[in-house]
Amino acid sequence: MKTLMNCFFSLHLLLQILTVNGKVPAIIIFGDSTVDTGNNNQIPTTLKSNFAPYGRDFIGGKATGRFSNGRVPGDLISEAFGNKPTIPAYLDRSYDIKDFATGVCFASAGTGYDNATSDVLNVMPMWKELEHYKGYQKKLRGYLGTEKANQVIREALYLISIGTNDFLENYYVLPRRRLQFSVNEYQYFLLGISRKFITDLYHLGARNIAVSGLPPMGCLPLIRTTNLFSGSKCIERLNKVAKDFNDKCNRTITELNKELPGIKLVLSNPYDIAYDIFQNPHSYGFENAAQACCGTGLFEMSYLCNKFNPFTCSDANKYVFWDSFHPTEKTNKIVVDYIVKNFLAQFL
Repeated sequence: MKTLMNCFFSLHLLLQILTVNGKVPAIIIFGDSTVDTGNNNQIPTTLKSNFAPYGRDFIGGKATGRFSNGRVPGDLISEAFGNKPTIPAYLDRSYDIKDFATGVCFASAGTGYDNATSDVLNVMPMWKELEHYKGYQKKLRGYLGTEKANQVIREALYLISIGTNDFLENYYVLPRRRLQFSVNEYQYFLLGISRKFITDLYHLGARNIAVSGLPPMGCLPLIRTTNLFSGSKCIERLNKVAKDFNDKCNRTITELNKELPGIKLVLSNPYDIAYDIFQNPHSYGFENAAQACCGTGLFEMSYLCNKFNPFTCSDANKYVFWDSFHPTEKTNKIVVDYIVKNFLAQFL
């Protein structure tokens, strides 16, 4: 029995050593469907992806609630930092604090900075994601002890990927915010919320934070499809909104880096690499950037992207997009490689 206990202790110690061999002790994620790893499975919303063919190229071919055929950026960034290859969703009951200690996702597909955006499809607002994070901190201190947990909280890399839904799901679809704000005013409204969220996260102990900029949202297949007079071309008006927002976001980040002592805050901007992929897909090994793999590739997303749709492609690696709103794993890998090298390298 003593020998068995010694072996168990040695194995536990080895696992602890392996856990801290990553470049950061944990990857902690907030945001929307770009990084949700399954939280929406556990809340009463119609925006889900825990069914085939989602996840068909994921480990074990399992649909986990990730809006892709495979892994999403948070998973790939974790792996790039020498941590685990997938990040569990905080609300997934098959995981516990032992799994969350080295990486956890609080993101909810369909959400935005604006609470009104999360109301559209009844998903978690950002303030709720932060409340879950506070609960996570309490559990982490109970699991690791206060000193070790505080070290993890301080040294972890925090990823925030959000904002596209505020424009495409809320501002340009529903009249409320358009009646209140011009586009420019709405951008500043969102950045005010972002500033407060980052500041609250800082006061909870976070120091290493990467905020993702907006992609060229005018190039998403769904947006091309619904703008009938564009001839399936990118809607450059919306791309300009994304670029302008990113510029304003970068200025906010510069200000916060000066205001909050000890913070290391960066904008991980996917716009340029994503736009180049959309415009020159063949240079990256893709055959199609205008249509998605799932279904007709024009408008299918969530429940419209299902295993009964006869048009879904056989090889997602030929496509930039998996469904009409979300990239394939191959696209995610290319974008993440660019982001890690150009924006997140300072955290390595």
